[in-house]
Amino acid sequence: MDRDTVTPEVTEFPGERAQEWVDYHHRSAAPSTYVYEFVWDRTAPATGPFCTDVDGNVLMDFTSHVAAAPLGYNNPLITEPLEEFDVVDPTKIAGQDFYVSDGNPPGEAAPGPADLMDRLTDITSHYDMDTVFLSNSGAEAVENAIKISYDDADGAKYAITFEGAFHGRTLGALSLNRSKSVYRRDYPEMSGVHDVPYCDDRTCSADTCSCGFFADGESRLREKLDPKSGHIDPDEVAYLIMEPIQGEGGYRFPSETFTDEIADLVEEHDITLIADEIQSGLGRTGEMWGADNYALEPDVITSAKGLRVGATVSRSDVFPEETGRISSTWGAGDVVGALQGSLTIDAIREEGLMENASERGRQFLEVMRDADPEGVVDVRGKGLMLAVEFDTTDRRDEVVDRAVQHGLLTLACGQKVIRILPPLDVTEREIELGCELLTAAIDDVA
Repeated sequence: MDRDTVTPEVTEFPGERAQEWVDYHHRSAAPSTYVYEFVWDRTAPATGPFCTDVDGNVLMDFTSHVAAAPLGYNNPLITEPLEEFDVVDPTKIAGQDFYVSDGNPPGEAAPGPADLMDRLTDITSHYDMDTVFLSNSGAEAVENAIKISYDDADGAKYAITFEGAFHGRTLGALSLNRSKSVYRRDYPEMSGVHDVPYCDDRTCSADTCSCGFFADGESRLREKLDPKSGHIDPDEVAYLIMEPIQGEGGYRFPSETFTDEIADLVEEHDITLIADEIQSGLGRTGEMWGADNYALEPDVITSAKGLRVGATVSRSDVFPEETGRISSTWGAGDVVGALQGSLTIDAIREEGLMENASERGRQFLEVMRDADPEGVVDVRGKGLMLAVEFDTTDRRDEVVDRAVQHGLLTLACGQKVIRILPPLDVTEREIELGCELLTAAIDDVA
C-alpha cells in the first residue's frame, strides 16, 4: 500500500466476513459502544490513516482510534524501533513492585517505564511538574488525580466540574461526568461535587455570555466561591477538574474569557487544577497539551490514549509521601506500552508533528468552511482536534453512516457533532481527500 497514492475503496460494508466476526465477538462481549461493523484486518496493508478490513475494503481512518493511535497505522517511527528490540514474555510485570530494564544503563536502554516518566516530566516542566504515576488507562489516571488532590487538600471535601464534562467510566470519574445521563444513571457517586457551565461562546464577555457562566459582570463560579456570600467555602475545595477542550461532550472549545477566569480563581483561592488531557494532549491541538493554548496553569495533568498507558503527572509536593497511598499492578510495568509511548513522544517532538497538526488543521477548517455543505452549522478546531456540527442529531448520524460507505471512518460526540482526528502526520493530500469524502457523505444525506 503506497500512502502517497492509495484511496479508499469500499465494495460492501459491512461485508460477510466482518459480520461473521461481529457475531462471534458478541457471543461473549458485554453490551458497549461499538459504532460500526468495522473489523480491522491487522495482517492486511495499512499505512498512515489508511487501513483494510477483513473483507478487503480500504478505509480512511479519521478517528485515530479516538486519539489512541496518534501516528496512525504502521508508522515507521514506531514500527522500525520496535523491530530492533527483542520482546519477551511477560510484556507486563508487577511494575509497582519490581523494576524493568533491558540490561543496559539508563539512557542507553530501550525506552521503558522509567524513560517514559522522564519524558513526561520533561514535557510538563513548564508547569513545574516532576513526578509521574503510571497506570493502565485514562480513567485510572483520573482516579489517581482525584486521590492525590484529596490527599494534598488537608481535609477539603468539595470538587468542581463542568457541564458537558467526561472524565471516564470508573465510579470516581463518573461522579465528575456531566455529559450524557446514561453514563451515571443508577450508579453511586462521590458526594460534594459541584458543577458550573463550560463556556464555549466565542463572543463571550463578562457581561454577555450565552452559556450562563457569566452574568452581570461576574461568573457563576466566582459567586459560588465568594467567602462572604457564596455557598461553597473555597478553603474546602480539594480540586477543580476540567478538560481544556471537551471531548465526549461535543468538542467544545472554551472562550479565553472563561479560561482566564478559571485561571484567576484557582490562583486566588489556591485550588488544585486538574487538566484532563486524555484526548486533547500529546500534540493533538498543535501544542503538547490542550492547556498550553490558554492561560491555564494545571497542577495535575492526566494523560492516556496516545501515551499507550495511563499517567498522572504533577509536582512531588502534591503526591502523597506515604508509599501505600497509590499503587497499581501493571501501571509502571507495561513494557511494550511504555516503549510505544516513549517513541510517540519522541516522534511528536522530533518530527515537527505539532506544527503539522496546526497547519493541516487550518487546511481542514478552510476547506470545509469554503464548501459550506448543507446542514452544517459550525466547523471548529485546534490543530487536529476538529469538529463538524450539524443542525440535527439525525443528520449527524446519517452522515457518519454514509461516510463509511464512501470509505471514511468518523466518530460522533455530543448531540450533533462529528469529531475528526486524523493522525498527527496527516498530509495535505489526505486532508483534501478526507474533506472530499466527508462532503460527499453530507451531500448524500441532503
